[in-house]
Amino acid sequence: MTKETTHYILLVIVTLTVVTILSVVLRKVFNLIIRKNAEHLGVNTTTFSFLKNSITFILYSIAIIWIFYQIPYFSSLGSALFASAGILAAIIGFASQQAFSNIIGGIFIVLFKPFRVGDIIEISNNRKGYVEEITLRHTVIRDYESRRVIIPNSMISDETIINSSAIDETVRQSIEVGIAYDADVDLAMKILKETVFNHPDYLDVRTVEEVQAGMPDVMVRVIDLGEYAVTLKAYVWAKNNDIGFAMKCDLLYTVKKAFDRNKIEIPFPYRTIVYKSDIDKADTEVIK
Repeated sequence: MTKETTHYILLVIVTLTVVTILSVVLRKVFNLIIRKNAEHLGVNTTTFSFLKNSITFILYSIAIIWIFYQIPYFSSLGSALFASAGILAAIIGFASQQAFSNIIGGIFIVLFKPFRVGDIIEISNNRKGYVEEITLRHTVIRDYESRRVIIPNSMISDETIINSSAIDETVRQSIEVGIAYDADVDLAMKILKETVFNHPDYLDVRTVEEVQAGMPDVMVRVIDLGEYAVTLKAYVWAKNNDIGFAMKCDLLYTVKKAFDRNKIEIPFPYRTIVYKSDIDKADTEVIK
């Protein structure tokens, strides 16, 4: 092995080692900034997260270009490839089309901000959860079963997204319950209203003008006269999506117990099942 070859090997090893160390250090610095200073400084954590996940790709790309530039053999090889391998370049370009599409999709997400890291979003197939990370290639969503849903940026850019955290995190939950036709509707509405109002997580979102105008603190309406039930609906506001879901579960349980104590029936449809053997037996008895 010649002295020149040894020099080039050391150049490659040192360059890659420096890039690896620098990548690790910069990622840790970005993590520290995001964790400690994001809320205090009001910076956009999504942008920091995207830049953090782009560091490794950018540094290694620069390192490879540097190595090709410094080593004559690689430099001439690269020139030859660029000069004579048009078909290969076309194949590589076609194969990497999806990868570049994901990168562009990630950049558009960061620029136009349909959602950010930490937002609660819902996309197709009822996939819902927290946006945990946005990388060059994909977006990571942690769902409510603590599983990670990894979606390519090009795909999520084409999705219809329901963002529960955009602008205002407050959410409205609807509590629907059916009561029997012979039940006391006024009493049922009163119980439903008081149950909602007394819940510690209930949020009164009325403006001063609405309060002065006499708008009720909890809106309860009869929304349907169905085949076997009168359906009541209460509109309930909560601080955010998670609190709203937990509050809705609590209210359904509490309303059921309160209706039981006050003899308010929550009806359900009855079905009569007739077996064919019974019909045949009845017909035989009639003939006799």
